Parts: sequence; C-alpha cells; structure tokens
Amino acid sequence: MRNTYILAIDQGTSSTKSLLLDQNGKVAARGSVSLHTHYFGDGFVEQEPEAIYQNVLDSVKQCLRDFVNRGGNPADIRSCGIANQRETFVLWDQTGTPLHNAIVWQCKRSIQVCERLKADGMEARVRERTGLFIDPYFSGTKLIWLAGQDTTIREAIKEGNAFFGTVDAWLLFRLTGGASYATDYTNASRTLFFNLKSLTWDDELLRDFGLTGLRLPAVKPSSADFGESTFAGLFSRPVAIQAMIGDSHSAAFGEGCFRPGTAKATLGTGCSIMMNIGREVKLSKNGMVNTICWSTEEQVEYALEGVIVTCGATIEWLKNSLGLFAESRETEALATSVADNAGVYLMPAFSGLGAPHWQMDRKASISGLTFATTRAHLVRAALESIPYQIKDVIGAMEE
Repeated sequence: MRNTYILAIDQGTSSTKSLLLDQNGKVAARGSVSLHTHYFGDGFVEQEPEAIYQNVLDSVKQCLRDFVNRGGNPADIRSCGIANQRETFVLWDQTGTPLHNAIVWQCKRSIQVCERLKADGMEARVRERTGLFIDPYFSGTKLIWLAGQDTTIREAIKEGNAFFGTVDAWLLFRLTGGASYATDYTNASRTLFFNLKSLTWDDELLRDFGLTGLRLPAVKPSSADFGESTFAGLFSRPVAIQAMIGDSHSAAFGEGCFRPGTAKATLGTGCSIMMNIGREVKLSKNGMVNTICWSTEEQVEYALEGVIVTCGATIEWLKNSLGLFAESRETEALATSVADNAGVYLMPAFSGLGAPHWQMDRKASISGLTFATTRAHLVRAALESIPYQIKDVIGAMEE
C-alpha cells in the first residue's frame, strides 16, 4: 500500500516549522526557517506581512527537499493544515497589498486605548461577549490605535477596502491568490471582535470600536474546507487546505484535551495554559480568559486559558541582547552550575504581564544583584521565572 501524507505548517512568532506526516502519524520530513521580528519604540513589535508569507514558503520548500531526498514523492501529499501565532494581525487591500506591517501579539502600543475603553465602561460588555479582557495582547485595541493614527487606514476601513486577518487568514488569502478569505473559530476568538456564544463577528462591538466597514474573513470550524494552493508552484497540483487553528489550540487538541478538566501547557516565545471546560462558556473570576478550545463541524469545545506573555523570549533576550551564551541549550549547564539563584529574581515583564495579573504597563526587572552575582545566577533566575509564572496561572485556575 502506497503511503499518503499530510503537510502540517506551524507559523510561529520566531520561525515557521513544516512537517510531513504519514497515515500513521510518523514524521517523514521536516523543515524550519527563522522569522525576523522588529522591536522598537516603547514596546512596539512588528513583522513584515510578505516576510511571513515567504517564510512559510521557504519552510515548506525545505521540508519538500528533505522529503524528496528521502525518496518521497510530493504527489502523495493529500492535504495541508496550518497552525499559527495568534493575535498578530495584518491589514491589506483588495489587491492583497499590505496597508501596514503586521502588528505582533507582543506589541503594547495600545495601552492608552485600553485605558480609554475601560473608562468608557466597555470592559464588562467586551468580557461577556468575547470572553477576553480589554488588553493590548489581543488584536482589537491595536487596530483601533492604528486607525486613530493612520488616516489612510482609517479611510480604507470606512470605504470597505481594509481586509483584516490574523496570520492564518493572511496566509490563506496569499496562498490561494485571493480566492479564499477565511479564518477559524479559535483565531477569531482572539481578536476582541468575535462573539463566543453566537460564533459570529460582533457588529455592535465593531461599531463601538469605530471600525464599521472593516472587511472580515468568513469564520469556519478548525476542521473545514479552506481552499487549495500550489504554494507558489512548489506543488505541481493544488493541495487541499483542510484545517486552520491557532497554535495553542492545536496543541490542546494534539495533547488530547477532549474532555472538561483536561489541560495542557505549551511553551515557546510565551506560554499558554489551556483547560477544556466543555460546550458552554463559563467566565473565570481569577484572570483567565475564555476562548474556543477546538472545533469541528459537529462540535465546539470551549476553554479557560492563562496567557503568559514571556517565557522563551526571556532566554532569547539573554542570548541576543546580553550575550550570556551562544546557544539556548547552554542554559541548563549554566543554571545547574550554581546551588541556587543566590537571591536573584527576574520579573519577565518585557511585554507586560499576562494572566492572572494582566498588567501590560509593567516593565521587566532584575532584583537581588550583588557583586557576587554571576551570569549563571542570571540564567538560573531567567529559567526559574518560567515555572513561577506557570504556578501563578495554575493556582488561579484551581481557585
């Protein structure tokens, strides 16, 4: 029997990874290409939309090369699924030309917008409809900021020529040459525009946000027919795109969070702790957001989520900005070379603090430094900041 394969694409904040899986779930080939991020100003974070798209093509190309080198035939690849960094969004016009750089989920430019919306009394209504807090982490407030700052974008929204999409929708639009403009429930649920109960875009919230006229993608379950693509000619015939899902939600499904009470924690640039709560929305009183856990055409599962903004990014900062080591794998030896952290603690609020605190105006800090502090103590403090944050979230969930 001839093997068939599924192409799995994980478009993340720092890279795109591609895997080919056979019908038994065995990895047949892989590719990974890093993605550049622009950090500037007071907490501004952006990526270039075309660079994200090209990053995906480069990763898939590398994966296909690995597959062919192992004796594989690309004609045996039957379908594709895409997982993506969430909340990061792109705006483009009807020709597919970006109107601005992608604004990344880590960006804090909309702190004042959030304060204004809260002062206007919108927090409770937004929370009840979307399951989210009014916070810069989510896409909506940064789009409000952008529309307020850029006359061209503001006019494009009013004229119905501003197409909004999280990264999955942008990739789908580009991969299909504009033939498909859609997203899934999980990604839609991260925008502040999506009504969790009706599973539709919330026109009243969009009106109150001053975004009437914004073009929004069709919303589908994560497992659905999203279109097809040759991936800019990498395939001789179109491959069906049959799944799109936010990366953390994909992990929840992959880790088997199928029943209420099952949960997972995944770590990357940040960390997501997600717990399945069943088929009804149940608001948390302890700093957790509500979201879609995963969905098919037959059912929708909801979740509580604790979002930790900075985990792996802290280690990257030690490497890239402070030069404390050359490779991340060196951190284990450094951390275990000292008996303890010697009283050094790192507060990793480089992009504010997420769950359960939601203090996006906080800044990172290091305390407990003495002349006896070494790079090993700093590395250990950075690594310890990750489980400390996870403990905060799990404790809030248990309450």
